[in-house]
Amino acid sequence: MLIWAHDPLSVGSIPTFIKKTFMLFKKLKTQKNLSSNNFCTQPEIKKLIFNAKHFGKVIKVKDGVAFVINLRNVTFGELVLFIPSVRRLKKYKQNNDKPWNFVDGMVVGVSSNYTSIVVLGSERLVKVNDRLIGRGNVVSLYVSIGLLGRIINPLGQPIDNPTKPIAVDESPVDSKLRSYFLGPKMAGYRRPVELIAPGIIVRKSVNKPLLSGLNAIDSMIPVGLGQRELIIGDRQTGKTAIAVDLIINQSFINELLRNITLSKKKHNNKLLSNKPCYSIYVGIGQKQSTIARLSKILAKPRNLFERFVEKERTIFFRPLNYSIIISSISSDTAPIQFLAPYSGCTIGEFFRDNSENAVIIYDDLSKQAVAYRQMSLLLRRPPGREAYPGDVFYLHSRLLERAAQLSDNVGGGSLTALPIIETMANDVSAYIPTNVISITDGQIFLESDLFNQGIRPAINVGLSVSRVGSAAQYKPMKQIAGTLKLELAQYREVVEFSKFGASLDAETKRQLNRGARLIELLKQGQYVPLDVSTQIIFVYLGVSGILDLLELDQIQNLKTIVNEHLKTKEENKIKSSQYLQESGVIDNTFKYLVCRDILDIRSYVKF
Repeated sequence: MLIWAHDPLSVGSIPTFIKKTFMLFKKLKTQKNLSSNNFCTQPEIKKLIFNAKHFGKVIKVKDGVAFVINLRNVTFGELVLFIPSVRRLKKYKQNNDKPWNFVDGMVVGVSSNYTSIVVLGSERLVKVNDRLIGRGNVVSLYVSIGLLGRIINPLGQPIDNPTKPIAVDESPVDSKLRSYFLGPKMAGYRRPVELIAPGIIVRKSVNKPLLSGLNAIDSMIPVGLGQRELIIGDRQTGKTAIAVDLIINQSFINELLRNITLSKKKHNNKLLSNKPCYSIYVGIGQKQSTIARLSKILAKPRNLFERFVEKERTIFFRPLNYSIIISSISSDTAPIQFLAPYSGCTIGEFFRDNSENAVIIYDDLSKQAVAYRQMSLLLRRPPGREAYPGDVFYLHSRLLERAAQLSDNVGGGSLTALPIIETMANDVSAYIPTNVISITDGQIFLESDLFNQGIRPAINVGLSVSRVGSAAQYKPMKQIAGTLKLELAQYREVVEFSKFGASLDAETKRQLNRGARLIELLKQGQYVPLDVSTQIIFVYLGVSGILDLLELDQIQNLKTIVNEHLKTKEENKIKSSQYLQESGVIDNTFKYLVCRDILDIRSYVKF
């Protein structure tokens, strides 16, 4: 027996409302529910309405939040479906031939007087006196390997090509019809966006590096698989550029692994990971032009020829096909921006739980906190510091705790989180920055002063730290990285005294000379990540004193020449980069080969 919700304000009984709605559905010829979350056919909509035991009624809608009465038997976080009033359906039928766009919502507050619901879609489609029914499930997202290479919104709908549905178990393919996904085919399924983070028992300590391709990060602030590393700084200091460089670098590593795997060749490269790492970029409150520019950069064809010159030239690949972009633009409502990081995280967990590696970039979480503050104030929740609600810490902690390196007993997959936080005038003591710093395992601090001086990436080595440390580095990088950080620390200490114009002793002059060359060495162009073996050779050139004899303006030219020299292979001659990849250690043979490579370069280029 159906129990209808009593609504003294409504005109007529609920069964009459259902009958009229069914007749209009038939006249409108609704074939698909174009709601914000699920694609449902007309029979499924009718079934939902007919089986509903309680209907709620909208009494107020404001800024993406609806307040509803008489909505019973719903739980916190449950999905609801907004059903327009009969009058609105009639008016729509007279003016349009298109199907009605049904809108979903999510329950975010339950009280004795009313239920608070955030609208997941256009709030213009929700009006006072509209009806609601509970859908019996939580907000979920369709996850599959078919998401690779796609741009979707936080509710899982493709926005790069809306007419092309998400593939169930097929990843993108290259010009030779080879799949970009290397693992076994996995069928997609619907996964809740809010899940509990893995426990301690199924986790494992971080022990494998996640290479960004940036020498300053991989040598001094290493990031490991399963780590949470914060990227923090003022606006326009290169925070997103670091994330894009990492995505491009990982796509080069993935492409190299794919060529080795598909050609069934054995490799002895000890500086190459065993499994690919797929990238997920979550844009929160970004401009639409920013997302378009990012997708254009990642869609640009690249080739392994940029790193290794071989006889057989490989085919082109696109870094976007190893990536997924979740776009929540600034014009989206606050609930959509609030939901975006959780949607990206559940996609990353799909790879993690299937023994794969994934890295997710949240750009940026300060905008998510602002969206959540807007939602909370509209929901009449009491404001706290900086008007943020009391649970804003839990907002980010429950998200970032889902990043983990799983143990081998449960597949050994990993999810690495790189949240981005924007500061105001380098103020890291604000509410949201201190919250996220306390949650993460380290931070990369970018300074606008360094950026304006031409030091890019503008990383402040003194304030930046990785709490995982050398556990997330390959052995040869570990052997020389400590010396590099020590040299820069000594340089920062003495450079302040040199500003006073005092007479300096020989040791102080040597430290100033060495530090200036190391800073010049760590400068790097945008979107040109380096191979890890080339990075190690560059760092060795700096800490060994080879660059001390050069002028500062010659170092960038030398880096370009050395990089081009190391790309090519010569018969009957082993270069330092090749020896480093095969041996995986820094020994006297490596040092000899580096000196020989420098002499070979000097034979045809003077510097």
